[in-house]
Amino acid sequence: MELIRGLHNLNRSHRGSVLSIGNYDGVHRGHQALLSRLREHSAELGLPSTVLVFEPTPREYFAPADAPPRVLTLRDKLTALAAQGVQRVLIVRFDRRLAALSAEAFVREVIVEALGTRALVVGDDFRFGARRSGDFALLQNLGQSLGYRAEQLDTLHVSGCRCSSTALRGLLADARLDEAAELLGRPYAISGPVRHGLKLGRQLDMPTANLALRRPPPLPLGVYAVRVRLAGSETHWTGVASLGVRPTLGLKRCLLETHLFGQPGDIYGRLLSVEFQRYLRPELRFASLDALKTQMHLDAEDAKAGFATASRFPEEPAY
Repeated sequence: MELIRGLHNLNRSHRGSVLSIGNYDGVHRGHQALLSRLREHSAELGLPSTVLVFEPTPREYFAPADAPPRVLTLRDKLTALAAQGVQRVLIVRFDRRLAALSAEAFVREVIVEALGTRALVVGDDFRFGARRSGDFALLQNLGQSLGYRAEQLDTLHVSGCRCSSTALRGLLADARLDEAAELLGRPYAISGPVRHGLKLGRQLDMPTANLALRRPPPLPLGVYAVRVRLAGSETHWTGVASLGVRPTLGLKRCLLETHLFGQPGDIYGRLLSVEFQRYLRPELRFASLDALKTQMHLDAEDAKAGFATASRFPEEPAY
């Protein structure tokens, strides 16, 4: 998949595309339906499937303190889009100029002139342009004169639930991981390079692989049973992970610390994907490191017991 950062990095070879625009936060099953239709247009027209996303998101730009947490990091979003067969992703910086651009000017300057779009696929809640004045009717009308066709897909419902990023955040916030996985079509996961930490886990007989998180995810802080995979490897490990700020140590930065039930070797700097399987307990402050150590080992036994029970039953079909 080709990644293009900024409109200024577009060139003549990028003109002529089949396009979808949106936050694509989660790349859930509703998004996947859009991308499936995008691939169909791409195959029919012989043009690359292209997804345009904004960084930061419009809500993060206008009200950063009130913006919802992201379901996926940008890295994980790009990985999920690539897995759906998207051929190009254009990341456009959302700034003052773009925020002030009228809906019609956005269509002419970005969709038509910059990308040479021949077909456009959007969701039924898509709005664009200054003050969100642009809608699908405008896209359709302009397409007739500017040479592209526009298609709008209705929202997908899964088990009676509207498949949206908002619904997904709500499920994750309640640690309803099985239901979130149903909307996603896969277990919820966070990935990142393994960083050096304080090495406290070693002192407590539970070494951990640490991922530093730029933004807290929409999960409750606490302890989880997890499955872990290294990039480029099909081997999975089970483990127990702590998502939080480590209140016993008086720290503030959110970390994901995972103790693996296995020996993966030296994995510092390797890209690790952590799948959340089961919520065990909330984050707690302990009176001493000895009390923390005792609880960590209890958490590990709880996670192992859950995996042992699950292994007695047939695997559920993949979504």
